[in-house]
Amino acid sequence: MSPILLFSILLQIGCAVHVVRTGRPLYWVFILLIGSYIAVAIYLVAEVLPGTGGGRVRPVIRGLHDRIDPERGKRQAARQLELADTGDNRRRLAEQSLAAGDYQQASELYRSALRGIYATDPYLMLGLAKAQFALELPHEARKTLDGLIAANPDFRSSDGHLLYARAVEASGDVAAALHEYEALAPGYPGEEARVRHGLLLKRTGDRDAAAELFRETLKRAETSPPYYRREQREWIAIAERELG
Repeated sequence: MSPILLFSILLQIGCAVHVVRTGRPLYWVFILLIGSYIAVAIYLVAEVLPGTGGGRVRPVIRGLHDRIDPERGKRQAARQLELADTGDNRRRLAEQSLAAGDYQQASELYRSALRGIYATDPYLMLGLAKAQFALELPHEARKTLDGLIAANPDFRSSDGHLLYARAVEASGDVAAALHEYEALAPGYPGEEARVRHGLLLKRTGDRDAAAELFRETLKRAETSPPYYRREQREWIAIAERELG
């Protein structure tokens, strides 16, 4: 047996033992057995390095970890809630459920967390509205956001404002939605609000105003750094398509 192969086997066994002893998901054992050095490297980056520090690489590691095991955060939050049924733990599990696409569970958890001193917490109310909108309940999402605004008049969230505009639009109140998009688009950190505004204007028959917004998106893209164009590529592509 070659030394390279022997060393690979030893690394795989060592990592598999680490999986079992530390309570990691057992699918890692299967990945390690079939993946040789590549699997060992992925395991070390995804499971071992996050606990050793390294501020700059931590976001990259988290992103890789989320790709490999998208349910990990939700499982951890669920375990924390089992250990201690607190408002913070309900919020964490609600956030993880929302991110994982379990909108019904997220909605129920946000509702259960909106109690006592947290009954009008703006972040919890915004999370609930996101879950309601994802469940195709725009009227309920709008009602929740109206309540958020009434209870927290100084709260500011560009994502929350965009969600409100979308909920108003989906509720069929076109005039109010146009007003919200018009107020939101100039200061929104991205092109989504501007492009959605243009699409709604086009639906109402105001093609010239819509085209102007699409052209503005493309003009901004031309003068923006590459990372911005990558982040906004979906909305830039829609603007290009709409202008033909």
